[in-house]
Amino acid sequence: MKQIIFLIAGAVLLSGCTAQEDRLAFDGKYFNTKVSKVDGRRDVFAVRVKNAAQSIEGARESARYHATAYCIRNYGSSDINWVIGPDAPAESLRLDGSALTFQGACSS
Repeated sequence: MKQIIFLIAGAVLLSGCTAQEDRLAFDGKYFNTKVSKVDGRRDVFAVRVKNAAQSIEGARESARYHATAYCIRNYGSSDINWVIGPDAPAESLRLDGSALTFQGACSS
């Protein structure tokens, strides 16, 4: 019984370490980035990057990376038609609190 508890505790500890190692830094910062469909449309998505104020450039790259991964995973292509993308001028970026939101569509 003690061995089972020890193995479970070890697995829980190791799984926590692995998650930290898998995180990607952009401009030396970590961002919580979420990609979601917009209005139920199949190929249109929004990318929300929290804590973007810590590095706008890092937030832009995090959005680009996660959007590309989303399109490849769901549509088999890395081509994106951005409505408001990571390369947009600073004045057109949508900042909600400390989060940046981008929008685009995967090309198939």
